[in-house]
Amino acid sequence: MKKIVISAVAALAVSAAAPAFAADMPVKAVKAPVVATPSPWDIAFGAAIMNDYMWRGISQSGHKPSVAAYFEPRFNINPNLQLYAGIAGESIKFPNGAAAEIDLYGGIRPTIGPVAFDIGFWYYYYPGGNSTYTTDNFGVAAAISDASFYEVYGKAAWTVNDYITVGGYIQYTPSYLATGAPGTYYAGTAKFTAPSGWLPADIGAYLSGEVGRQMLGTVDFDALVYPTPADLPDYTTWNVGIGFTWKVFTLDLRYSDTDLSKENCYIITGDPHASTGGTVSTLNGGGGRSNWCGATFIAKLSADLTLGALK
Repeated sequence: MKKIVISAVAALAVSAAAPAFAADMPVKAVKAPVVATPSPWDIAFGAAIMNDYMWRGISQSGHKPSVAAYFEPRFNINPNLQLYAGIAGESIKFPNGAAAEIDLYGGIRPTIGPVAFDIGFWYYYYPGGNSTYTTDNFGVAAAISDASFYEVYGKAAWTVNDYITVGGYIQYTPSYLATGAPGTYYAGTAKFTAPSGWLPADIGAYLSGEVGRQMLGTVDFDALVYPTPADLPDYTTWNVGIGFTWKVFTLDLRYSDTDLSKENCYIITGDPHASTGGTVSTLNGGGGRSNWCGATFIAKLSADLTLGALK
């Protein structure tokens, strides 16, 4: 009996001590998973090659091939508000000898629901130019040694659904191509993106177009060059094209045209290879006729990506 009592006391002692022992054991802390905060910074960059560099319906490369590249740092304040600045460059062929266009730009891109806005400033710099003006009037562009100028702009694009986007924009400069003539360009755009099932995997396609109107004012040249005020011609331009995408690459095939006459095209461009025999005017004393503003087919291959997509 005595042995039974001793055994029971011992068992109770062991059972009472066990919880205390377990509580005294070190517990390994479980760390919460670390969620990386995405950086608000990103960089977009790309390059392109094309058979003709067309800008608002006018060839900037004399209907010759052109190459382009850009570099654009971005800061995302939040998912619906982005700040950006960039530099871009294109090879050109201007009658004043300038062989490159350097673009410096920046702005803000707010998004409200399905509508994306873009408001900013763009500076077109044309280094290496020199005046080739003569008394025969080789067009306005040829009479300016430095055609650099700036514009301010506002854009809006409404994503109607997964396939259709429509938009419009307006750009203004107080001195178009440094002529002293104010310029306002406004345009409407539309784009249809093909559903993914229409094409093989990784290949996309779209159809897009634009109609724009370039309004230009009175040139502001020295009285010895143009003794009476003269207005640069207004014109309408349009383009339509189809594009194919694969990964970071885009092949864009496009038709472009304007309603500019060959004489008015010569006034704006100063095309050194223009023909003669056209209508003579204050800004076209030689009756020059240029085809730099006529119907043109453009094929462009580009690559566009962001640093964030490479990570």
